[in-house]
Amino acid sequence: MGKLPMGAPERIAMTNPQLSLGLMLLALHASIAWGIDDWWPRAFLLAHFGLFLLWQPVWRGEREIEPGQAFSVVAVACLLVGWYNWWLMAVWLAVLVGIIGGSVPRIGDRRQRVISVLAALYLLSMLLIWVVPQLFADQVVVEPALATLVRYALPLVPIAIMVIRVPRRVPENPVGVDLFYSLLFFLLVVALVLGSFVVRDVSHGNYVIALAQTLFGIAVVLVGLSWLWYPHSGFAGVGYLLSSYLMSLGLPFERWVQTLSELAHDETHPQRFLALGLKHMLDMPWVRGVEWQTPRGEGEFGSRTAHATALESGELKLVIHTRWAVSPAVLLHLKLLTQMVGHFYEAKQREQVQRQNAYTHAIYETGARLTHDVKNLLQSLKALCAAAASTSPGQAQALQALMQRQLPQITQRLNSTLDKLRSPRDAEANEADARSWWDALVQRYGIRSIAFELADDVAGLKVPAELFDSVADNLIENAFNKTAESGALEVTVRFSSAAHGTLTVCDNGAAISRSVAQQLFEAPVASQSGYGVGLYQSSRLAVQSGYRLELSSNAPGAVCFTLCGAASRSGALPQRHVA
Repeated sequence: MGKLPMGAPERIAMTNPQLSLGLMLLALHASIAWGIDDWWPRAFLLAHFGLFLLWQPVWRGEREIEPGQAFSVVAVACLLVGWYNWWLMAVWLAVLVGIIGGSVPRIGDRRQRVISVLAALYLLSMLLIWVVPQLFADQVVVEPALATLVRYALPLVPIAIMVIRVPRRVPENPVGVDLFYSLLFFLLVVALVLGSFVVRDVSHGNYVIALAQTLFGIAVVLVGLSWLWYPHSGFAGVGYLLSSYLMSLGLPFERWVQTLSELAHDETHPQRFLALGLKHMLDMPWVRGVEWQTPRGEGEFGSRTAHATALESGELKLVIHTRWAVSPAVLLHLKLLTQMVGHFYEAKQREQVQRQNAYTHAIYETGARLTHDVKNLLQSLKALCAAAASTSPGQAQALQALMQRQLPQITQRLNSTLDKLRSPRDAEANEADARSWWDALVQRYGIRSIAFELADDVAGLKVPAELFDSVADNLIENAFNKTAESGALEVTVRFSSAAHGTLTVCDNGAAISRSVAQQLFEAPVASQSGYGVGLYQSSRLAVQSGYRLELSSNAPGAVCFTLCGAASRSGALPQRHVA
C-alpha cells in the first residue's frame, strides 16, 4: 500500500492519540447514555466510529485503504447504524476493552499507560453499569441516581484523558495491539458479563451483588492460576506444561538443526551441503516440497502444493511448499530455518575460499622458495663463470680443480631443488661435514672480496648443507647489493662450532630501517632486486631444521646476521635482536 499525504485530522490523531481517544469515548457516551431509540444517538455513533478509525492502532491512518479494507469499514458502519441495539453495543464495548487493554503491555510511557487504563475503566464501567442492565430491562431496574452518575459523572474520564499531557508519538512507530492480550481481555469481559447474569438467575438476588460475586469468583480463579503457574512442591507448573505444548512445534525444527550441524561438520562442498540440508527439511511434518536457487545452482525436492512460501537469505532463495496455509508460528519457523541454512551455506562458501587461498598460498611459497634456490645456484654458476673468465693459462690446473669440486655440488643442489618441485613437501635435511662445507663455500666465493674467518676447529661437526648454503648465498648477495657508509664495502663471513654450527655474515653498509627489520623474518618485504622473500624463506627453513636466523647487529657500518642452532634443536621459533 502506498502512502498518501496526511491531512489535519490524521496528523492530529497520529501525534495526539489521547485527543482522538477522548473524543471517541465522548461520542460513544453521547450515543448510549440517553438511550438508543432516537435518531441522534445513531449520528453520534457514526461520529464515534469515525473517530475510532482515526485512533485505531490496527493499521496506519495515513496509508491508502485497499478496496477490501474499505468494504469492511463500510460494512461495520452499516452494521452499527442499521442494527443498533444494546446487544450489539455490549459486544462492541467488549471489543474496545480488548483492543485498549491489549495495548497496555506494549506501552512504555507511564502517562500513556494511565490513559489506556482510564479508557478501559470507562468502557468497562459503561458496559457493566449501564449497557448490561439495559439488556434485561424487565429484570434489572437502573436507579435514577445511578443514571445521573453515568450520564454526567463518567464523561469526566474521557475529559481527563484529553487533558493529560503525554509526549508526542512518532507517526512511524505507533503502539500496536497484542492479539493474545486483546483476546484474553475480551474473554474476561464476556465471562464477567455472562457470569453475573448466571449468578443472578440462580440466586434470584440483586444484579450488583451478583456482579460482585462474579468479580470475586474470577479473582479467585486468577489467583489460583497464578499459584499453579509456577513450579512448586514437585509440580511442574501450568506455565511449564503450556510452554511444552506450545513449543512442541519446534521439536522437528530442533532435530533438523541438529542434522544440519552434523552435515556442516561432515560435508565440505557448499552445494552438496545445501542440497543435503534442504532434502532433510522434508522430514518436517508441515513441509511437502522445497525449491532452492543460488547463483551456482538450483534444485528441487519433494512435491509442489498450492501453499508456497518464498523466502530469502543472502544468495539463497527458497520456495517452501507446505501441506496447509502457513500460520504465523510456522512462518516464523520457516524464516528461522531459512536463515540457518543460509548462514551455514555462506560459511561453507567462506571455508572453500579459505581452502583455495591456502592452497594458492602454499603454491606461492613453494615457488618462491624454489625460485630463491635457483637464484642461489645461478649466483654460484656466475661465480664459477667469473673465475673461468679471469683465470690466466697458468692457473688452468687450479681452475680445473675448482670446477671438479664445485660442479658436483651445484648439480646435487639442483637435483634437490627439482625433487622439491616434484614433491613440494618438507624433505629431511642432508647433513654434511662442516669442514667440507666451509672449504666449498670459501672456494665458491674466493674470487670476491670477502674475509672468511674460521673461529675454531669444526672437525666432526655435521651441519645441514642445504640450509647453510641457502642462508650463506642469500646473506652474501644481500650484502654486496648494499653500499658502504664510507669507503669500500667490506663483507666478513665467520663460522664456528658453537650452537651446532654458527654462521655470521657482517658488512659495513647502511643499517636496515626499523620498519623493514621488524618484519624481516615474518613476511616478504619490498625489494628492488628480487621478490623480497629470501630472508623470510631462509628463516622458515632454519626453523624447520632446528636453527634460528636473526639480525644480531643493526648499526650503521656494522650489520650482522647470525644463523645458529636453537636451544633444543627442535624447531623453536627464531628470536630477533634488533640493535
